Amino acid sequence: MFFFAERNGLEPPYPTVEAAHAAYQFSDLQSFLDLYYKGMNVLRTEADFADLADAYFQKAKAQGVVHAEIFFDPQAHLGRGLTFETFFDGLWSIVSRSEERYGISSALIMCFLRDLGAESAHHALTAALPHSEKIIAVGLDSTEVGYPPSLYTEVFERARIAGWRCVAHAGEEGPPSYITEALDLLQVERIDHGVRCLEDAAVVARLRTERIPLTVCPFSNVKLRVVPDLRAHPMAKMLAEGLVVTCNSDDPAYFGGYVADNLRGVCGALHLPEQAAVTLARNSFEAAFLSASQKARYASVLESALTVVEQE
Repeated sequence: MFFFAERNGLEPPYPTVEAAHAAYQFSDLQSFLDLYYKGMNVLRTEADFADLADAYFQKAKAQGVVHAEIFFDPQAHLGRGLTFETFFDGLWSIVSRSEERYGISSALIMCFLRDLGAESAHHALTAALPHSEKIIAVGLDSTEVGYPPSLYTEVFERARIAGWRCVAHAGEEGPPSYITEALDLLQVERIDHGVRCLEDAAVVARLRTERIPLTVCPFSNVKLRVVPDLRAHPMAKMLAEGLVVTCNSDDPAYFGGYVADNLRGVCGALHLPEQAAVTLARNSFEAAFLSASQKARYASVLESALTVVEQE
């Protein structure tokens, strides 16, 4: 944040790094978004987005990541005067070479900010269409409460027609009914978060039967007060229900940990057995938007790693 502010001749959002860290205290999702938008204002050029993506992949490699499906929010940048190409070309210059440079295959998922409304989402989708072959899916994120998936049925239909797969945040702050709406109306293949599914037995049964993956982000759930602490996290119960749970990082620079940090943290706090960590890893490849051959390759890598561990 401070680096980009200086490079672009801007006043940083906070007077010191310490002041910025002190501000990373959130009461809910909206309080995070307020800070998130304030911080991203320092990103202005294609080079900024390339450098940011490069920094992410370096972190991901250090965490043992081999495949990443990365969310980006075009409306947050279009709304402050940047062209779609400014941020997208910067991201793509790194994402397109991620396997060559970092040993990480990757894809981009373009998310709609639900609090900005359907009209804004349609505008973002139109801007993205010339780049459709470089985007694997669309998603729905930001403030859940008051913005049910049903508001975005038409824009998701446009996205499907364009050939994109679909995911959506649901059942994080919003009720389990948002999960049902996302599945039925938006026709999503994955549910992001979904931790409140346990409040509705019928929703749990459906997720289990249809093997709908849930991209759970433990540190985020704590930071945004979805759960009071990791010891209260529902991941163990979700695994016990036979759900396709995966462990992920959500805005890791803000929420205090990348994906391996989340995995270690939640497994430790819940005293999950080693097999649970293995299940979470396997689930992540099952849930990924990869070809059958790619999934088989990564499954083989995982099994080889487990064999080495067992021999040790």
